[in-house]
Amino acid sequence: MADIKYEVVEHIGVLSESARGWKKEVNRISWNGAAPKYDIREWAPNREKMGKGVTLSVDEVEKLKELLNI
Repeated sequence: MADIKYEVVEHIGVLSESARGWKKEVNRISWNGAAPKYDIREWAPNREKMGKGVTLSVDEVEKLKELLNI
């Protein structure tokens, strides 16, 4: 499996933290050098591991805001 490279361009905030220290975060991340996208996923302490998450474009974030009425 190919290595996935990422860069956290902007840390937006933490949604929750588990008893084991994993944090569910909202960030803007550049995956493999591409334009940054919004990303929601769990991270181990010090970001040494990541869980599965969801990545959203700006348009998708705008649509989500509409759907949530915020």
